[in-house]
Amino acid sequence: MPATKTTATPMKPVSPPSAANMPDGAPSPKLASARILVVDDQPANIQMIGAVLGGLGHEIIPAADGATALKRMAIRPPDIILLDVLMPRMDGYEVCRQVKENPEWKDIPIIFLSAADDKDLIVRALNAGGVDYITKPFNHAELISRVHTQFSLKIARDRLKQLAEDKDELLGILAHDMKNHLGGMNMSAVLLCEQIEQIQNERLTRLSENILYSSAQMLSFVKEFLANTASDSAFVVQPGVVNFAEMAGNVARQYQEAAAGKSLKIQTFFPLEDTTVIADVSALNQVLDNLLSNAVKFSPPDRKIHVSVILADGHVECAIKDEGPGFTPEDKTKMFKRYGRLSARPTAGEPSTGLGLSIVRKLVLAMNGELSCQSEPGQGATFTIKLPRPTN
Repeated sequence: MPATKTTATPMKPVSPPSAANMPDGAPSPKLASARILVVDDQPANIQMIGAVLGGLGHEIIPAADGATALKRMAIRPPDIILLDVLMPRMDGYEVCRQVKENPEWKDIPIIFLSAADDKDLIVRALNAGGVDYITKPFNHAELISRVHTQFSLKIARDRLKQLAEDKDELLGILAHDMKNHLGGMNMSAVLLCEQIEQIQNERLTRLSENILYSSAQMLSFVKEFLANTASDSAFVVQPGVVNFAEMAGNVARQYQEAAAGKSLKIQTFFPLEDTTVIADVSALNQVLDNLLSNAVKFSPPDRKIHVSVILADGHVECAIKDEGPGFTPEDKTKMFKRYGRLSARPTAGEPSTGLGLSIVRKLVLAMNGELSCQSEPGQGATFTIKLPRPTN
C-alpha cells in the first residue's frame, strides 16, 4: 500500500531535557554541539526536534522544503541532516541525491524521517545514502540517541581523515627531503665507483657497488612513492589531442641506449594513419615510460622488445611486448596493487619498488582508458593501453 503524507498534530512546547527529566536510556547530553539541518514541511515537527535537540546545546537550522535546505547548506554546511521523506515539489530522496552529488557535502550523515513505517521506504532511504531512519511520532530518547550516535561517528571519521592527511603531509615532506639526500648520495656513489675502478681493488669495488645499488634502490622507491602519492591526491587530468604513435616513438628512442647496454633490441611498428587520442600528455608519457622501463629492466640479454600502435573502433591501442620471464597466475592477482611484489626480478640488478604498475593503472583509468596484460610464465608479457579517439 503506497505511503501517504500525514499531518503532524500540533504540540505544546517541550521543555528542554535535563539530567533530572531525561527519558530512560537517553545518552548524556555532554557531546559537543552539532549544527543540525532539519528539513520537514510540518512546522510542528521542526518545533519538537528543536526543543529536544536544541535543549542539549545543538544548533538547529530549520528548512520547510528541499530547495530551502540546499540554499542554507550552500551558505554553511551542517554536521547532520534530519530529512523528511515525503515533501511536496522535492522529496527527501531528491534532496539526498543532490547532497551526495556535491563533493563538499557527500560525507554529511543524513537521517531520514517519515511517518510511514514502510520497509520498502526504509530500504529506499538507506540505498539513497541515508545512514539511519526514524519514524514519527518521535520517541525523544530514540531521537537523541540516533542523532548523537551519528554525530559521534562523524567526529571520529573527521579525526581519522585529519590524521590521514597529517600523515600524508609528513610522509611527503620526509620523502622529498630523502629524495634530495639520496640523489646526492647516489651521484657520489657513481663517482666513487668510477674512481675505484682505476685502483683495481676487488674488495673496494664490491663495497662501492653495494653502496651504488642500495642508494639507487632507495632513490627509485622514494621517487615512485612520491609519484604514487601525487596520483592519489594531486593529479588532475588535462585532456587534449595527442599523437599516440609519436609519443610511443619518442619514449622508445629514449630507451634505445639502455636497451643496447643489455644487448636488447627495441622494434617499433606504427601505422601511417592518424593515431591521435584524447589523453593527458604528462600522464601518457609517464605510462609509456614506466612500461618500457619495465620491459628493459626485466628482459634477459639478446631479446627483443616490441612497441606497436594499431587503430580500432573508437580507440587506439599501444602494445608493449617483451620476451622476459612473464607473470605467474599469482602475479596477475596483485600486479596492479600498490607495493605488489612480483616473482620476476630485474636482470641486471636494477631497482624495483612494486609501485610502478599501480601508478600506471591509475593514470590510464584517469584518462578514460583501459590497461590490460597478457602473459604466461616464461613467455614474456604484453601490456596494452587503449585510449579513446577524438569524436570529431
